[in-house]
Amino acid sequence: MDRQQLEAFDARWFSWLSLAGRRPGLRRLAILLAHSGDSWFWLLALAILALTGDQAMRIWAYRLGGAILGLALLVLTIKLVVRRQRPDGQWGAIYRKSDPHSFPSGHAARAVLLAVLALGLGPVWLAAVLLPWAPLVGLARIAMGLHYPTDVLAGAAIGLAAGLITLLIF
Repeated sequence: MDRQQLEAFDARWFSWLSLAGRRPGLRRLAILLAHSGDSWFWLLALAILALTGDQAMRIWAYRLGGAILGLALLVLTIKLVVRRQRPDGQWGAIYRKSDPHSFPSGHAARAVLLAVLALGLGPVWLAAVLLPWAPLVGLARIAMGLHYPTDVLAGAAIGLAAGLITLLIF
């Protein structure tokens, strides 16, 4: 695929998946899902687990937290190299101001990373929750106008690779 074909793909699917001004109930769900992949939320939850859990829980929390931070550094580096601007839109001002670059989607990368790590490190119930949740986070980021589909696909691929590498390390 050349650049024009990728841009046409992005435009077509972005338009189709966008919820701007449409379907308020589905839009509220997309907002919740779009925020659920925020790194601060996951790092805070893992910090609480590390402080309150037993030794096994602390090790698990440190592994996931380290993987999230390493992934964030990788995604930020790629964003600064590529510098693709986010789609025009009104929602998500905090994301638009703090990170104006959209490629790759850090939320999609993080969601897939967490799903892969839950599948590989457990617990099983968490993997059962995160496996369907991960693609929904990426779709929500498109639906809310923060990412193009290729941003999410690239983020998911990076998250998958980072998750598998993390499992090999641990």
